[in-house]
Amino acid sequence: MNPSPDPEHGSETDDWADRAEQAVLDQALLLSPSQGWTRPMTLAAARKTGLNRGEADLLLPGGPRDLAALLSRRHDAAALSALPDPASLKIRQRIRQAVVARLEAAGPDHEAVRRWAGFLALPLNLPLALRLVWESSDGLWRWAGDTATDENHYSKRAILAGILISCLALDLTSGRTAALSYLDARIQNVMDFEVWKAGIKPADFARDVAGALAQLRYGRA
Repeated sequence: MNPSPDPEHGSETDDWADRAEQAVLDQALLLSPSQGWTRPMTLAAARKTGLNRGEADLLLPGGPRDLAALLSRRHDAAALSALPDPASLKIRQRIRQAVVARLEAAGPDHEAVRRWAGFLALPLNLPLALRLVWESSDGLWRWAGDTATDENHYSKRAILAGILISCLALDLTSGRTAALSYLDARIQNVMDFEVWKAGIKPADFARDVAGALAQLRYGRA
């Protein structure tokens, strides 16, 4: 599986890379529940798609980190594609539906997501975890129609990111009912402009994400 290096075939090469990444991710979802998110798992998943070690390293230079990002973005895309036109929904309904859609997108990959969370909970991977949950939050806020460019842009996303990761932890460890009960209790935080302006700090965001990932890693809520 060798893509053409010819610049005129750039689109073809990009298409090959996208397809190959998704194929390796499909295999990783089957292997990771027993093997975890590791380099050997990444190479094994690549071999199952017909890639050799060199091709795997070229395609996924970050190894399991690249696969972790691909999984998060696959779930983001699935959630966004499942969401309705937000125009007829109140903002409270938009946020609730957005979080539920993201939970449902991750649901079929339950065991792989548990191991994914344990991998992202490792100290060296926490920056990646923060970036991915921020991306998820940003995409859902954009679907909801948020166009803020002041400090509220960041505080809204920090609050929703904390809710997202906590709901995911509860969904996987205690079930959907517990996750939705938590979500409904926290929606008011998202609706409260004073909380946006004064109640969220960057350290809180990082702490919430790290704590929720640890809950997923060790199977506690």
